[in-house]
Amino acid sequence: MTGIASKELVLAGWIFILVYSSIILFFVIRGARRIENMADYAVGNIAFSPVAVGLALAASMTSAATFIINPGFIALYGLSAVISYAIVLPIAAMLSLVFLTKGFRKHGNTVKALSMAQWMGTRYKNKNFAVFFAFLSLLLITFIVLIVVGLTKVLSKTLNVDEFYILLGVVVFIFGYMMFGGANSMVYTNTIQASLMLIVAVILLGSGYEHFSNGVHGFLDKLRAIDPKLVQSTNESSFLFRDYFEIIFAQIVVGVAIVCQPHIITKSLLLKTDKDVNRYLFVGILVEMIFFMVVITGLYARIAFPDLSINGQALKMDGIISAYVVGEFPVYAGLLVVLGLISAGISTLEGLIQALGTTITADIIRPLFGDKIKNLAQSEVSINKIVIAALAIISIWLSYDQLVNPKLSVAIFAQNGVYAYFAAAFVPILFGMFFKNVPGIAVFSASITAVIVHFSMYYGKIAIPFSIASGENPGVAASVAIIASLLVGAIGFVIFRGQSHANQ
Repeated sequence: MTGIASKELVLAGWIFILVYSSIILFFVIRGARRIENMADYAVGNIAFSPVAVGLALAASMTSAATFIINPGFIALYGLSAVISYAIVLPIAAMLSLVFLTKGFRKHGNTVKALSMAQWMGTRYKNKNFAVFFAFLSLLLITFIVLIVVGLTKVLSKTLNVDEFYILLGVVVFIFGYMMFGGANSMVYTNTIQASLMLIVAVILLGSGYEHFSNGVHGFLDKLRAIDPKLVQSTNESSFLFRDYFEIIFAQIVVGVAIVCQPHIITKSLLLKTDKDVNRYLFVGILVEMIFFMVVITGLYARIAFPDLSINGQALKMDGIISAYVVGEFPVYAGLLVVLGLISAGISTLEGLIQALGTTITADIIRPLFGDKIKNLAQSEVSINKIVIAALAIISIWLSYDQLVNPKLSVAIFAQNGVYAYFAAAFVPILFGMFFKNVPGIAVFSASITAVIVHFSMYYGKIAIPFSIASGENPGVAASVAIIASLLVGAIGFVIFRGQSHANQ
């Protein structure tokens, strides 16, 4: 369904997007000139202000999921989804970010870690553990797919172009410039994107003001008239928000652990001095909390499309917010919002490409094939470009499949992969920052347990004994996996604490 946008919106859309792309390329070229090695690509060699890095954090942590995909869940399932995605998860994630950042940065700077996998390997003095986490990082491709699909949906509806061609253009452009830009350009572009996203967040949150003419109760009455389940605190018709275990407990556990993604927690390594950390966190968290509230726009979209269709055609969940923006906003206001939605996706996508490219190059290719590559240090930047090109091809293939054959939403596909990754990372990061002499076998066993439990719960749709919830909800699968991982890690810590790393 690509025919929603008016001719005026299409023409203005092309102009705005070309200008936006030119600005991005300007900063990419500016940053790329300073890159001489993989360290420059991964963590940069420019002294960025804590405000800029804080905005980059907010932009990276908020993605197409928050601005484009998750509002669709809110449109379908109402207040139960709002409680889960706009209140519980953000509060848990922000508290966790404050708690984990300083410890992670302290060790990361000491050993000059460029990636999450390197942090793991140096912290536990085990190269095999680093390689293990480098391979686990490949699960983050699912998050790349979510963002690419979200960007494709927005641009396709704005420009009235077939989704497949938009998909190709998005991937070729963004992956193409990320071959050269790295952290130097990413902080510049993320700062611009976060500023634009902040303006758009205010516009989106205010776009439904007329629905509150009779107060909050009047707004809720409009939703109740469409479907009474939309104003309930639980929604049994969803496999994500059926009871408080799914809405609150699972989201608290996921929110705490979600910070353990490389494009989020490694942002603190861009700061050059420890005194910048508090300011960085203040800016990042303040902006981030505003961004998380944007999902409420899904309620406005449901009022605009009560039967979730437009022009007689059913709306797919991932396209609801795009249709709302294109159909409900005046041309130039709509374009500003579209640019904000695009920024939300691109900012996180840049961080994921940079983090995953660095990990594959420095933590898989270097240790496994480094002795076979002549002048490896000089070749790594070139190898990284080839890696990113390969990631682009894989992303096109998986994203097209999700456009054609989604399971309700691409968010479920992404959550399954990403949640498994940070469930495995949580115990090693937590123990590594707050305990000394941690047995390697304890954290390795904890990570393996997390991966096995998560995928067993999800694909087996294993039910929780005291809840309606089951592993079909990736959040439930991840929360159970994290708890199991904590138990195994704690037991291993007690049993093997006296052994040296070498003996293990």
